[in-house]
Amino acid sequence: MADPRIEQYARLLVERCVDVQPGWQVLVRSQPAARPLVEEVTRQIARRGAYALTRLSFNSVGVDPVWAKEAPEDLLRQLAPIEVYAVENADCLMSIVAPENTRDGSDVPAERLGLVRQAVRPHSRAFSSGEKPWVGCQYPTNALAQDAGMTFGEYEEFLYGAVLIDWDEEERKMRKVADRFDGATEVRIEGEGTDISFSLAGRNGLVSGAGANMPSGEVFYSPVEESVQGVVSFTEYPACYAGHQVGGVRLRFEGGRVVEASAESDEDFLLKTLDTDEGARGLGEFGIGCNPGIQRHTRNTLFDEKIYGTIHFAVGNGWEFLGGKNVSAVHWDMVKDLRRGGRILCDGEPVQEDGRWLFPTA
Repeated sequence: MADPRIEQYARLLVERCVDVQPGWQVLVRSQPAARPLVEEVTRQIARRGAYALTRLSFNSVGVDPVWAKEAPEDLLRQLAPIEVYAVENADCLMSIVAPENTRDGSDVPAERLGLVRQAVRPHSRAFSSGEKPWVGCQYPTNALAQDAGMTFGEYEEFLYGAVLIDWDEEERKMRKVADRFDGATEVRIEGEGTDISFSLAGRNGLVSGAGANMPSGEVFYSPVEESVQGVVSFTEYPACYAGHQVGGVRLRFEGGRVVEASAESDEDFLLKTLDTDEGARGLGEFGIGCNPGIQRHTRNTLFDEKIYGTIHFAVGNGWEFLGGKNVSAVHWDMVKDLRRGGRILCDGEPVQEDGRWLFPTA
């Protein structure tokens, strides 16, 4: 008997996250392990009178690692014409990640991955700017469960517990958080190895309910670029990106740019990624984790950045629809846990301590 949660998940993605309309061409990208969810998503798209254009691959890093390691750099710098047409003409993009091995692609040099991302960025602008709907999500696999330190059954319960929640209620709570930060000019984050401040003047945030990422459950901003000052240390969790787990990242910002960067492990990948392009050393995003169904780190940024009581910073590309001006092929979210000794201040007033809000959100 099919797991009824798969149909619930598919309907959430199709009906609420992207709201597929009749006649749309919907790109559905995934891997073979996600077949049950892909088939149900395809069924729901069909019932809405739209085209489901399914693209399956053997990896989840956005490019074939075998090809990316061997192809001439001139090819890496240009997206294949047929892919350009598909991305620019699709009405909606759905990415269902289901890795067999979460380290796939980690052997592709950072410089070559950077070229691929730079080639894709101009053609996918309609999605990154919010002009066209998209959603990224995941399907439970043994690889994800192993990274999380769970059995497969435990991981299934964890994943569905993070996505199949009362999104109307959670959006209402997050709206109160957003209202408090929207009314602030300066934000300061204090914690272990961390004292960093930035301005939100003129920049409102976005409440991420059942939207572009699933699980959702965050309030996020693109801070005023040149205002970012101070140090942030990601001592609690590794910074996961493109199949790498970079431990003990420390970044120091001056005038909105990373001027010093170090890591306890895989530092070379960190530094090369920060040198991908001119915008990679800027701060593109500040986010606040608000999902009550996510309480533990799983080495999976899509979930980890939503942990209730954490914040995250993304180096690289900012969000144009939130006023962000930083442009980069990189967007690397790094999670900072504030539940033990951390706090957030808005215009000098503490608003969160040890991961708990100091104003009513219920």
